Amino acid sequence: MTTRDGYLIQPMPAAALAAVRHAGRDVSGQPPQRFTAEGGEPLRCCLRDGVVGEPLLLFGYAPPLPAGPYREVGPVFAHDADCPGPAHGTGYPPEWRGRPQVLRAYDHRGRIVGGRLHDGGDPEAVIGELLADPAVDRLHSRNVVYGCFMFAVLRTGGR
Repeated sequence: MTTRDGYLIQPMPAAALAAVRHAGRDVSGQPPQRFTAEGGEPLRCCLRDGVVGEPLLLFGYAPPLPAGPYREVGPVFAHDADCPGPAHGTGYPPEWRGRPQVLRAYDHRGRIVGGRLHDGGDPEAVIGELLADPAVDRLHSRNVVYGCFMFAVLRTGGR
């Protein structure tokens, strides 16, 4: 989904999730764990929290970055079956507004070049400030407590 400010908020790519489902292995070669949602699990496929009773997967994921030392593998939750992706339209995920997050800034080589903690109250302003730096190619939103990947923010168009 494209926002009004020249960037794309991108959930986990559907192809990456399909590969885990098809192969039965995550990026580390481990089988995903299947379970029933207790409610509140942040789903990287549709950028909302899980609802009690939904079938989910928990597995290791390496968010999109060029190969290198800053590429991390961490746990993520997603639907066990096909998911249509975010249903909330454009902009920041509404269920995650007000949730503190860390935005890590990466350059085109995949190296960290900055970042910010935000309280979720006006994430678009923080995204805009970070993307104002021409060295920043993309952002990753990460959970403050666990450090796991939430979604990517990619530039659209020119700088």
